[in-house]
Amino acid sequence: MPGVRTFLETWSFDPVAALLVVAVLVAYLIGVRRAGRAGTRWPPGRTVAFLLTGAGSYAVVSFGFLGAESRELRWAFVTRVAALLLVVPLLGLLGRPLDLAQAALPPGGARVLRRVVGSRPAQLLGNAVVAPLVACAVFCVFLTPLAGAWRTSPAGEEATSLLLPLLGLLLVLPAAAQTGLRSEVFVVAEFGFAFLELVLDAVPGLVLRLTGHVLDGVGAVVGAVPHWFPGPLTDQHWAGDLLWSVAEVADLPVLTLLFVRWVRSDRHRARQVDGLSEAELDALVRDHLGRGR
Repeated sequence: MPGVRTFLETWSFDPVAALLVVAVLVAYLIGVRRAGRAGTRWPPGRTVAFLLTGAGSYAVVSFGFLGAESRELRWAFVTRVAALLLVVPLLGLLGRPLDLAQAALPPGGARVLRRVVGSRPAQLLGNAVVAPLVACAVFCVFLTPLAGAWRTSPAGEEATSLLLPLLGLLLVLPAAAQTGLRSEVFVVAEFGFAFLELVLDAVPGLVLRLTGHVLDGVGAVVGAVPHWFPGPLTDQHWAGDLLWSVAEVADLPVLTLLFVRWVRSDRHRARQVDGLSEAELDALVRDHLGRGR
């Protein structure tokens, strides 16, 4: 592994990532200005959080060591992909971009945005069951020769910078925007599947770590390399270790979201029961006991 100094001092410029950062920052600041004109005072802390944690984390991943060395190092590439797909979008939510868009858009535009976010395709992608499956499917590419072509091609480089964070946002924005209550059975089912995903997400990392041959078909880097540079198989093993760690940590916010939904559903159910009269409560108990026979 490189030393801390090497990791901090290694940078490269990615024009696609730079254009995306500028576009996102400009759009966010315009949204803050329009929200203020519409009478909504946008908290400065959210703007700072979006600039530092959202756009800032994307810039560090894209321009820092992970972006500079992702074509030569499997572990840098795998960590970069996992960060852009799972970590950066979650950090961007600290700036509440969806709430800002609602406040900045005119009434017609806000209605369209709510309709899009609440649509079935968006809700399907943001579902706590489907979203981890999409991430797991992306990680399974690392177990095939497609990973080598993806890592070493210019088109793959641009797609990584542009498409992965957008896919990550599609996975987290609908889930973060959900305010409706779910049935207790559905929430329990989501909990069970989310815990299953804790195991499934570890599989690609474990396979990379335990396999005794290089899976992506790319050989050793040609030319002079630093003394710390790993061989292809060691590089793959390090990639498996890091992928396992990032994927497992990124599952924690999903479990937290499900817990919040469960608490909200339980409180709503408790309020409904508290509002019943004695006669209505007796009828509800008799109906429940009758179904159990």
